[in-house]
Formats: sequence, structure tokens, C-alpha cells
Amino acid sequence: MTSASTISSNARWKREFGSLWTSQGASVLGQQIGELAVPLLAVLVLHASAAELGLLALARWMPFLLLALPLGVVVDRARRRPLIITADWSRAALCLAIAAAAVTGVLTFPVLVALVAIIGCFTVLFEVSYQSVVPGIVPAAHLSSANARLQATSAAVEIGGPGLGGLLVQLLTAPFAMLANVAAYAVSAIAIGRIRTPEAPTGRTDTFIAELRDGLGYVRRDRYLLANLGFSALYNPFAQWIMVLFTLHAVTALGLDPAQLGLVLAIGAGGALVGSLLAARAVRRFGAGRPLLWCAVVECVVLLLVPVADAAWGDVLVILMLGGVFAVNGFGTAMSSVILVTIRQLRTPDRLLGRVNASMRWITYGTIAIGAAAGGFVGEVVGTRTGLAIGAALCLVTVVWVALSPLPRIGDPAGLAIAERREPHRVAEMAGP
Repeated sequence: MTSASTISSNARWKREFGSLWTSQGASVLGQQIGELAVPLLAVLVLHASAAELGLLALARWMPFLLLALPLGVVVDRARRRPLIITADWSRAALCLAIAAAAVTGVLTFPVLVALVAIIGCFTVLFEVSYQSVVPGIVPAAHLSSANARLQATSAAVEIGGPGLGGLLVQLLTAPFAMLANVAAYAVSAIAIGRIRTPEAPTGRTDTFIAELRDGLGYVRRDRYLLANLGFSALYNPFAQWIMVLFTLHAVTALGLDPAQLGLVLAIGAGGALVGSLLAARAVRRFGAGRPLLWCAVVECVVLLLVPVADAAWGDVLVILMLGGVFAVNGFGTAMSSVILVTIRQLRTPDRLLGRVNASMRWITYGTIAIGAAAGGFVGEVVGTRTGLAIGAALCLVTVVWVALSPLPRIGDPAGLAIAERREPHRVAEMAGP
């Protein structure tokens, strides 16, 4: 028989997770609209080149390389939810500043780069903090299901986000499209403020540098976390290399307008939604290892088709072909993300979660900055089509890493859980989304 206290506890964590879920969904919506609206603003209003788009993407992702590690220590010393609220309101204000500067005609490319870089700083704070909040709200046996829901929401938002961003740019112009970012970040801040679960900071346990080293050292010593890290650190920079060039290539070489470009990315996000929804089922049937290897192969190999698209095919065929490519890619990246995040949370004690998340973000998102800059430079030198082909070919290194790592041999990920992540008198099972 289920006791009243158990029912109350279940209702409480589900309610609190619902607020976190809403916050994450709104934040992702803001990021997705901005991911298309900002480069389009640079191309259509400031007439940016491939190299300048690479620089803009570098400004967006460089904060992960510079700030993820120290912010990880801060997150482990402080209450995490107030940090998320600070990050959201700050990003809302900065997006409003971009829109105002563009409308009044004072926006220049250096100013845009600077504002995007500052937004990136607060995005680092949000990313490191929110993933560290999840295990404090959700019981260990439900982590996989919670992560699947979060990933599915991201995928669902990504279906509408780019399409909405492209449509807003088409109808209202890029500056006014930025106002949707402001609203999304405001909703995220309000939702996270509704969580009432007590959150005590762990406080300082050592010097700042020593605590920073603890997070890096923990990842380095755990072979599953290290393999997890390599998967993302190799894939992410080349994926971003492709996206930096794809925006410019789609507009200038393929002749797609902002709404059509948004439609391509929205179709692609549909695959991500399916992948995230099927992740738990795939792991229950095949274990975690085989799906991770399959995802690595699928999400990398399909990118080789991106530079094949030709404007001579006509808009409809180009949109369907590219949408299909990004849908297959999104399916693989979403499914692998659910599994990788679950493994990371199961392998990490709560006192180190902020620093481990930060260490992972430092490398996996930091390499995005390098890939974005390299992609922009290569595209400037050899052209966007050839640059896309080079980026897709280099992405195949990810498959080699995953195949040689311990990841393909993982069965039930619950078997990897450290002691504090296991519920007493119960074997944790992977729940469906």
C-alpha cells in the first residue's frame, strides 16, 4: 500500500519538476529563436560575410571556454536556482538592447559581437546551473525519464523555434524578432522562481583552484565520463562548423528566404523530437551502448549530404531534402544526448555535479567556439559548399572515438550509478518518457 507521505512526496517532486521543465522549455525557445534571428540579422541588416558569421558564433560559444570551469565552482558553492533566474533576466535585457540598437540604427557588427558574447556568459551560467538542479528535484529512478522529457521538450521547441524565428524575421524584420527572445527568457525566470524545494548550498570545502581541479579530476578518472566527454567534444565543433556555413549558404547559394530556412530547421527538429521520445525505449531494449554507437554513425554520416543540395532542384525539393538530412541528424543527436546526460548524472555525486557539468561544458561547448571560427575561416577561403563538405568529413572522427570507447559495451545505465544515486531496497530501472 502506498502511504500518504509517499503520494505527497511524488506530487511535490513532479510539481517542482514541472516548473523546471517550463523554465527549460522557455529558455530553449529563446535560444532557438536567437540562433536563427541573430545570424539573419547579421546577414540581412549588417551584410556579414562567412568569416564574420564565424566570429559571431565564436563570440557566442567562447564564454563556455572561458567561464564554464569557474562558474562550476560557483554553482557548487551557491544556491543554483537564483543563479538561473539571474541568467534569464540578464539575457532578456541584453536581447532587448540588441533589438533597440538595431531599430535605432546604432547597431554595428562589433557591438553585436559584444552583446552576443555577454549573452553567452549568462547562457553558461544557466546551462551549468539548471542541469545541476535536476537530480536535487527528481528521484534517481526517474532521472532517465526526466532527462528524456527535457530533451523531448528541447526537440519540440526546436521544431517551432527556428520556424517561428524565420517567420518573425520575414514578417517583422530581424530586430523585432529579438523581442520574442525577451519574452521567452522572462517566462523561464518566472517559472524557475516557483520552485519551493529547499536548496542548501554545499558551501566552500577547499580553495577555489582546488575545487576547480576536483571537477576536472573526477571526469578524468572516470572512464565513462571521459568517453562521454570525447563524444560531444569531437562532434560539437564540426556540427557548429556546418551550421555557421549553412545559414549563409542557404541564403546566398540556395536562395532560401528566412521563413524557408526556418522550415528546414523545423523539419530537422522533428527528428530530434522522435529521437528523444524513443531514447528510453531503445535503452530498455538494447541497453545504452548500442544505441550510442548507432547514433554516432547516423548523426555524422548524414551530414555528408548537406553540401549536395543544389538551387537548381527548386525550393521544394531543397527544403525536403535538407529537412530530411537534419531530421535524421537530429534523431541521433537527441537520443544520444538523453543517454549521455543520464550517464553523467548517475556517475556524479551531488557535491561535484556543478563542477562536473561545468568541466564537460568547458570542453564540449568550448570546442564549438573553435569549430565555429574554423568553419567561418574555411568557408571564406574555399566557399561555403566546399567548407560544408570538409566539416562533414571531419565529423566522422566522432564515430571512431565512440567505437573505441567503453560506451558501446554499456548495458542498463542504472548499473553505472554511484552509491548515492541508488535508491535503497530498489533496483533503479529506466522509465519511459
